Amino acid sequence: MKRITVFLLAMAMFLVLVLPVFATNTPPDDNAYVLTSASFSAEGIDATSAILIEQGTGRVLFEYNADAPLPPASVTKTMTMLLVLEAIDDGRIKLDDMVSVSRNAASMGGSQVFLEAGEQMSVDTLLKCMVVASANDAAVALAEHISGSEASFVARMNERARELGCTASNFENATGLDDTVQNHVMSARDIAKISAEIMKHPKIKDYTTIWMDTIRDGAFGLTNTNRLIRFYDGATGLKTGSTAKAKFCISATAERGGLSLIAVIMGSSTRDSRNELAKNLLDFGFANFAAVSYGGADAGSVAVKGGVYPSVAAKRLPFSAIVDKADAGKVEESVEMAQSVTAPVKAGDKLGTVTYRVGDKIVGTSDIVAAEDDAKISYFTLLPKIFRWFIIAPES
Repeated sequence: MKRITVFLLAMAMFLVLVLPVFATNTPPDDNAYVLTSASFSAEGIDATSAILIEQGTGRVLFEYNADAPLPPASVTKTMTMLLVLEAIDDGRIKLDDMVSVSRNAASMGGSQVFLEAGEQMSVDTLLKCMVVASANDAAVALAEHISGSEASFVARMNERARELGCTASNFENATGLDDTVQNHVMSARDIAKISAEIMKHPKIKDYTTIWMDTIRDGAFGLTNTNRLIRFYDGATGLKTGSTAKAKFCISATAERGGLSLIAVIMGSSTRDSRNELAKNLLDFGFANFAAVSYGGADAGSVAVKGGVYPSVAAKRLPFSAIVDKADAGKVEESVEMAQSVTAPVKAGDKLGTVTYRVGDKIVGTSDIVAAEDDAKISYFTLLPKIFRWFIIAPES
């Protein structure tokens, strides 16, 4: 009789495996945290367009006509730089690859390092020339090395822009030279997005933070076109540009105290006013805002109903946000997590939520997810175990 009772209880447990049980924590409220720091004034701004964002989150801290498609001059090379970095990461090219310079690349005007047709130079050196000295000949040589032709490379530039959500950009060359182009444009917002993507590649700082260097065994000097690298505390890059059509442009990146900012200026009347506006925007960001970040962490385990294993490990996903500087130490967190889930469970399945608040205002949330798989136990796996116990269980 006892064996029959155990058998029936086991089968009943099998039938209710589909019922999950969740924690009863109070759900987060709908009050979103709003930055209250003083705004940067756009009055009298010497630029056609500008934007300030936080690099990691993409949070916009200031914008002025940021979606206008405008000639970007050599700030175009932010996209060229990104595609070179991605080609290196993908293994399609290597830094020590030697590039044979074509007649087309050698014919580029504007900023250049005077490459000669047939001259060979490494990817590493060409990248340095493009980033530090804004060399158009180096940019085209890299584009041809990666894609076979500048035209094919430009097609990929436009494709990559769409992938990044850059809706106001169109490229006609890899350099930003604009004497003969018809519709070669970028917006300040798009440049900021591309710049943030570039800065995910730590290697780029090996080039963007160079103030002066040489190539050809010291015979030719390079000086960074971005003077903020030398004169602005925390500057990390990124790219300047100027033509008669575009006027003076810059994407300026800087980092202080864990806060990484990107200021984009387009259409400023002079180099000095462009640099001054970039510095003022960065100063505004560092004076008023702070980044709060939480890395991924172990979140214990969650019971699994009907799984091969009784529980799965859980982990909290990383979270970062921008808050007013005065609130940087006031962020608190609350956790809502399932007490149990039903198999099958896949790594990455959501198991709960961490909510971050300042007072009663929600700064943001991050997920708690399964760190491993747990397959659903099958009838044919469970039944033999029950039957084995039913047959061999001792009398008592």
